[in-house]
Amino acid sequence: MINDEGQPLGVISLEEALDHAEKAGLDLVEVSANANPPVCKIMDYGKYRYKQSKKLQDARKSQTVIHVKEIRLRPKTEAHDLQTKIKHIKKFLEQQDKVKISMMFRGREIVYTDIGRKIMERVRQQLEDLAVFDQEPKLEGKNMIMIVSPKKT
Repeated sequence: MINDEGQPLGVISLEEALDHAEKAGLDLVEVSANANPPVCKIMDYGKYRYKQSKKLQDARKSQTVIHVKEIRLRPKTEAHDLQTKIKHIKKFLEQQDKVKISMMFRGREIVYTDIGRKIMERVRQQLEDLAVFDQEPKLEGKNMIMIVSPKKT
């Protein structure tokens, strides 16, 4: 048994513990049911639950949400379009978002994965100063995927 100030009162019967809690005008709460004998504490249970919910809200406020944005490319993407896509990737990285860069191969384009790999390498070279590469270009089915995250500042 632990009283409302946190001092242990020792092992006492349930009736005595309930008497102590009633005299203090507080609740008797079982803290550890698995212990032998079980540990109980005198506290204001409503206040305790309120504090717990506030802690949970503060934890939610302080956590950061990571968004994954996707940019899709094709082997036939022209140079200017590629520059525009890279500009979008840089904007996403500045907003501290991860970026999934997908090279899509349609039909017989799958034969030209080397062209897709060269384009991915060109993108990689232009993003080296801004990004960390979580996943190197990897062929998954008819898509080549590379994942990029912003450098920590």
